[in-house]
Amino acid sequence: MENLWRAATGQDPNPDDYKGVEFWTNPERAGWLTKQGDYIKTWRRRWFILKQGKLLWFKDPASVSRRSSPRGVVSVGSCLTVKGAEDIVNKAFAFELSTRDSTMYFIADTEKEKEDWINSIGRSIVQHSRSVTDSEIVDYDSKSR
Repeated sequence: MENLWRAATGQDPNPDDYKGVEFWTNPERAGWLTKQGDYIKTWRRRWFILKQGKLLWFKDPASVSRRSSPRGVVSVGSCLTVKGAEDIVNKAFAFELSTRDSTMYFIADTEKEKEDWINSIGRSIVQHSRSVTDSEIVDYDSKSR
């Protein structure tokens, strides 16, 4: 039923989003996190892999192979911040990952794991972020008031 829902709503990630990333071998970081859903705000435990500027998630470690497709992918180069979020979601070991358009919430199992994920994702953001182009710079002074 869940696969039907994912197919019907188009929630499967585009293979181009993780093309060339051999996520099944030697990840920069891998482990369990609990993720809040994008549309239905339930919490689901998923297996996460950080590799080559991509944060990918799967149902469990057994579902990760050369032929598998992740349940979701975030390009960390498009992320602006990663920081603690216990005060926002009222859960211990919570953190958030923000892009220009959305914020995703996660819960680690321990404070150390939360800090390790924040540090790893933060390093990856710096390594994979692209420079802002002139067309993306907003000139607030030129906007009509």
